[in-house]
Amino acid sequence: MGLSSSIQTKIYIDIFVLQNSQVDKMARMHARRRGRSGSKKVPRDNHPNWSALNAREVEAKVIELAKEGYPPSQIGMILRDQFAVPSVKAATGMSILEILERNNLAPEIPEDLMSLIKTALSIKKHLDEHKHDYHNKRNLQLTESKIRRLVKYYKRIGRLPQDWKYNLESAKLLVK
Repeated sequence: MGLSSSIQTKIYIDIFVLQNSQVDKMARMHARRRGRSGSKKVPRDNHPNWSALNAREVEAKVIELAKEGYPPSQIGMILRDQFAVPSVKAATGMSILEILERNNLAPEIPEDLMSLIKTALSIKKHLDEHKHDYHNKRNLQLTESKIRRLVKYYKRIGRLPQDWKYNLESAKLLVK
């Protein structure tokens, strides 16, 4: 027995709505907005011919910049803007962090976690002067929540020791 055309139409509409619903799109962590980040990198499989540096030179430049004190994200931007290297991974087959880890130059605390810790310290310093700034009290709570979530992730993958803990007092010592 076949289904009536109205039931078939209803089934097709339900399937279409399920496929095109907003359920599968990720939202921001602490906001009600959706969306994706702005720019996308061009996918590259191999190092372009017009780039000024070969693989060994790129790796040497990454090590040199790391010894000067630049974090991995700034190393990538310097190589892109000043040395015409669009992708370190395409040039060397390794990411900047992998190159730094191989040469024992990787930061002890991951860069994104350190950035969040600096943000939390800045907000805390502001709150010490402005005790009734409730919006920034909430902002500090959200930032510390992100820090705890990242710490949990980095402990799970082994980038941080299992006994590493975050608190504002020890964070002041980490940043200095």
